[in-house]
Amino acid sequence: MTTPDTQRPRTGSDILRTALRRNVGAMAGGTLLMGLYQAGETAFPIALGMIVEHTMRDRTPTALGLSIAALAVIITTVSLSWRFGMRILQKANTTEAHRWRVKVAACGLQPVARDMDLKSGEVLTIATEDADQTADIIEVVPLLISSLVAVLVAAVALGLADLRLGLLVIVGTVAILSILSVMSKRIGASTQEQQARVARAGAKVADLIIGLRPLHGFGGNHAAFRSYRAVSTEAKHQAVTVAKVGGVYAGTALALNAVLAAAVTLLAGWLAFAGRITIGEFVMAVGLAQFIIEPLKLFSEMPKYVMIARASAERMALVLSAPPVMTPGAGLPAPGGKLEVDCVRHGSLRKLQFQVSAGEFVAIAAYQPRAAADLAAVLAVNVPPAAYEGEVRVAGQPLADLSIEAVRAHLLVHPYDGEIFAGTLRSNIDPSGTGRTVHEAVEASMLTDVVALHREGLDYAVRDRGANLSGGQRQRLSLARALAADTDVLVLHDPTTAVDAVTEQLIARNVAKLRRGRTTLVITSSPALLDAADRVLVLDDGVITAEDTHRNLLAHDEGYCLAVAR
Repeated sequence: MTTPDTQRPRTGSDILRTALRRNVGAMAGGTLLMGLYQAGETAFPIALGMIVEHTMRDRTPTALGLSIAALAVIITTVSLSWRFGMRILQKANTTEAHRWRVKVAACGLQPVARDMDLKSGEVLTIATEDADQTADIIEVVPLLISSLVAVLVAAVALGLADLRLGLLVIVGTVAILSILSVMSKRIGASTQEQQARVARAGAKVADLIIGLRPLHGFGGNHAAFRSYRAVSTEAKHQAVTVAKVGGVYAGTALALNAVLAAAVTLLAGWLAFAGRITIGEFVMAVGLAQFIIEPLKLFSEMPKYVMIARASAERMALVLSAPPVMTPGAGLPAPGGKLEVDCVRHGSLRKLQFQVSAGEFVAIAAYQPRAAADLAAVLAVNVPPAAYEGEVRVAGQPLADLSIEAVRAHLLVHPYDGEIFAGTLRSNIDPSGTGRTVHEAVEASMLTDVVALHREGLDYAVRDRGANLSGGQRQRLSLARALAADTDVLVLHDPTTAVDAVTEQLIARNVAKLRRGRTTLVITSSPALLDAADRVLVLDDGVITAEDTHRNLLAHDEGYCLAVAR
């Protein structure tokens, strides 16, 4: 899953070049077919002019029949080339967008977080809208080239009739593109800002959804809504700005194209009136003046789409080029489950030192919640080893020397706020579908009542973030997932805060039984879990101040008794 730095695109231009390089074959085939389509479109008025010329001169059924056959060939070519050309390009476009979505998602899901100032909602927008708009470059380039083919064919045909007509088309096309290329730069900048504001609005929605329950609890939902409305209003104003700029661009392009077509028609009419071109050539010129508007319109829109693709690619580069928070090692933990924390100083932790022997069940009673959170973050490698003093060792090897994938497979830190995903109970407990201890984990976490409550059992559908489960059910489901992982070392952080005392007592006994022979560390203030542990470490003011069994500490340590007794 980890991508070497040398293979990561650094800028939006790198992303666009990579997209173009990967789709050279599809773009070549699409360009050929779309060029054939545009040439056929342009050939239609040329053929009409020739038909008029030959029919008026020969006046024979044979000439008329050949003319009709020629038109049929042109129409068939136009129809088939468009159909298969767009099929090739859209398939390549869709495939390329998928590749970039996967790449952005892989960066977001890497074991080592990336150092980027973006929220999850913003990354989601980049992985969807920006990936799609970046992949549009696969269609833009062939359409640009095919439109150029149509303009050149028209210019050559008109130039053969009269050089002034051909030069007018070429000079007019260059002038139109020069004007529109300047305007397209503003569209690109405005689009990039719009995408950023939309992403921020998406991130705000994600935050509000996560905190919806507590917001309702203390009546903060109205203030949160006003905050979102302000962010959304900014995105709306920017979208209106982009629409205005786009409207001016489209209107200007259409007006310039119409002016060029009118100029070609008027010049052709004057030349025909002066006898410089024939009636057939005049018909061809008038027809081309009408037909050329479409390729010119397409041609003039391409700079805008190029700038939009580039703006989206630059936003993707924010994710793909962001350096990892840490550079992990490549080692693998040795067999065994010993866990050592040696003089760690981080946040509220002050020279924290303790060890958990292989197969031992140890509980840590943290008097300050902040210290518990700091310890869990260090053990989960959410904090780079270089960011704190001291050392954490797994099976005798420092975390800094191990690959993150290997650490996560050997040492699992279960957060107190484990996420619940849309799916089923089973898919939340065993996402990979390869777990062999699912039923044991369900029983140990006391999730059996939830399974028995529904006819579908473990296949009961769970809504996003567990919206159709109670707080205690979500916590037990998350605990079941941690137990089903069956890792050598398991760290649980407040796994039973949302369950009743009776259930908590049963969970404590079940976890101790299920994890017998494997290393388990529980950071908790639950008397039931503390009592089930082989020994209890008291974490106070960032250091271990006492160590004994739960019952001995209750009997001899008044501070401990006040902190954990319920």
